[in-house]
Amino acid sequence: MSTETPLYLRVAEELRARIESGELPPGTRLPSISEIIRQYGGSNSVASGAYKLLVDDGLVVSRHGAGHYVRSPETPELLVRRHRRRSEDSPFAQGAAEQGAVGTWRHESTTEQASESVAVRLGVDPGAPVMHTSYVYLADDLPVQVAESWEPLALTGQSLVALPEVGPYAGVGVAARMRVLGVEVGDPVERVRARMATRQEAQMLGMTPPGPVLSIERTYYDQTTGRPVETADIALRGDRWVAVYGQPPARL
Repeated sequence: MSTETPLYLRVAEELRARIESGELPPGTRLPSISEIIRQYGGSNSVASGAYKLLVDDGLVVSRHGAGHYVRSPETPELLVRRHRRRSEDSPFAQGAAEQGAVGTWRHESTTEQASESVAVRLGVDPGAPVMHTSYVYLADDLPVQVAESWEPLALTGQSLVALPEVGPYAGVGVAARMRVLGVEVGDPVERVRARMATRQEAQMLGMTPPGPVLSIERTYYDQTTGRPVETADIALRGDRWVAVYGQPPARL
């Protein structure tokens, strides 16, 4: 009788050891099913079985359509929002991971005609075609932020980044997607104010009754031409976020 440990258990134990040693800290995205198969061999059931075991043990969380992540002991009471230098990763996911949470999001994109206000912000004519994407951002499965984003299809429409969350560049930030088009953006321009959540925002954010939100009107610009390439309305739960700007100098 064979006493060899099943492959899915060996995969699970190797991942468990890396998680418990701190090599894979909370918020880390784990290898995909296909990556597990390439590394260890076997079939989908091997990777799925390993992840099911780790999920059942409370070490890993599974995000539908987004993969598997190392679970954090608890979601931070407050999330810190900072301006981030451009990277290939989602700024939200990166920031959440650094604070010990798993950042994921739901999204829906539709082609629309620019309203007058969106047209002004994007520097296009009213009625011009735009890609409108609605987001709900979650930290450890708890909604903490919503956003409405618009991009001019005259810029992105014939490219691989026309749909922000579909294709080879899904899940990365605006700066990384625009770089695919040869467009370099700087830090976005943001207008920040506090207000009460709308009824729809409160429902999406799980705020009962509606409470205050940090409201941000954000626009990214092409650094060469000065034209706007994306604009968004963002609302963050006022009881879950603090915004930090600037950085203290290094101490001698």
